[in-house]
Amino acid sequence: MAGGNLSPRQKMINLMYLVFIAMLALNMSKEVLSAFGLLNEKLEASNTKATQNNLMAYEGLKQKAADQPEKYAGMLEEYNGVNSMSDEFYAYIDGIKTKITERVDPDDLESGNYEVMDKADELDQMFFQGDNYSQEGKKFVDYINEYREQALTTVKSIPDTLINATQKESLLATISDRFYTGDENGEVERKSDQKMQPWLNYHYEGFPLIASLTKLTNLQSDIKTTQEDILSSMVAGQMASDVSYSNYSTLLETPKSAYYSGEEFDGAIVLGRVDATTVPDRAELTLDGRELKEGEDYKFENGQVKMMVNAGRPGDHTLEGTLIFKEDGQEIEVPVSQTFATISKPNGAVISADKMNVVYRGVTNPLTISIPGIPDNKVNASAPGLSRVSGSKYAMKPGTGRTVKITASGVLPTGDRVGSSTEFRIKDIPRPSGTVRGEFGEIKMPRANLEISTIGAMLEDFDFDLNIAVSGFKFKVPGQPTVQVNGNKLDGRAKAALKRADRGEAVQIFDIEAYITNNRSYKLKKVSPVVVELTN
Repeated sequence: MAGGNLSPRQKMINLMYLVFIAMLALNMSKEVLSAFGLLNEKLEASNTKATQNNLMAYEGLKQKAADQPEKYAGMLEEYNGVNSMSDEFYAYIDGIKTKITERVDPDDLESGNYEVMDKADELDQMFFQGDNYSQEGKKFVDYINEYREQALTTVKSIPDTLINATQKESLLATISDRFYTGDENGEVERKSDQKMQPWLNYHYEGFPLIASLTKLTNLQSDIKTTQEDILSSMVAGQMASDVSYSNYSTLLETPKSAYYSGEEFDGAIVLGRVDATTVPDRAELTLDGRELKEGEDYKFENGQVKMMVNAGRPGDHTLEGTLIFKEDGQEIEVPVSQTFATISKPNGAVISADKMNVVYRGVTNPLTISIPGIPDNKVNASAPGLSRVSGSKYAMKPGTGRTVKITASGVLPTGDRVGSSTEFRIKDIPRPSGTVRGEFGEIKMPRANLEISTIGAMLEDFDFDLNIAVSGFKFKVPGQPTVQVNGNKLDGRAKAALKRADRGEAVQIFDIEAYITNNRSYKLKKVSPVVVELTN
């Protein structure tokens, strides 16, 4: 229409045709401009909501890092980098949007009159200088590239335990696409003619102001979405890792701490989460009512509360209290109520002589009576002459008769009562042997030594150390009358008879009267005599 020799009439027709096309284009552009404006409004509202959601999620991560630093502190540090750059990049784009809309009437912006924002001059002058990028254009592209690399680096730093390889590759590809700025030369292929064109020119040069404004707002939306994607991948991955079955082990729960042979075992196998980073903020524990101290009685180790207390006396013991964890700034208490049993440690084999269940009349016989698995204070023992000394220690003072039956009983943790009886023979104290100067039987000594010696009595190879005293005895020198002596030494008559004895003669000491000093009522058997051969 513009070339060749045309008549005035044809030129007029062509001119009218061009005006008609321009009028059609003008009507279409107004609708398109309004559509861009409405889209920009929706993106702005979405970005505001996303900013609030991301801030809440970020504050939640900071709280988790404060509550459980072993688990979330490193994650927070990694995210802080991309979060800071996101805020900086977002604010930079806000600055561009403010500059390119400075000449737009505020009333038009307020009322949504987007049809007036049909020029491209503001952004073109900011981003381009002739056929090249301006300083601001270069800065804008550099911002996108730097942000993309920062985001990719952060995603790559997420441990494989929190995000699997497929998810990570997908997120990396998504971020790369969102912030793509062309090939190594910064160019992209035009879809219209498949020719290469600089990325910034392709996306922003010559577009109406409202279109460029919407694209900038959409870029801000990509920033917010990237923040959300990275943060949710980190936190969701950690939470998924926490509840993964790979972090569980089996525990055995039992209603009581010990069972007896033949009894039904009613324990239950349950799952318990194992996490070395889950450490209580503090603990309040007691053992049998005694307060336990951290560092002395227990310590936190690999997510466990490691006990370091003495097992205590035989019997059941109760561990109670609470473990306190911090969650969202609040203290959460987990109750502790556990029992364990302590049994006496064997220090050797138990060997008994079946025929030697014997107690002696006239002495205090020590006995140990206990039932395995039952505390001493819950064991009762009874028999004539039996009394408890302390714990499992008893004393037996048998009376008349030839045997005594001792019965012991107690209550098991199950509530069942058990018991048994054992019969003991009662024997008298063996016959004592008379002694002179601590010697017994037939002995030799000088006459002078016998005169001053003490007459006594002793029990040979007897298990009890009895204090036996002598109150009198008979003294016989061959050829002389028998002398009855009171006390435990020779008196004057006995010494006189001794002087008339010849060398080599055997002097007899017999009918020795002996008694137990702390039990004079018990009548000892007849004491064996002593024969003394005089050596001079």
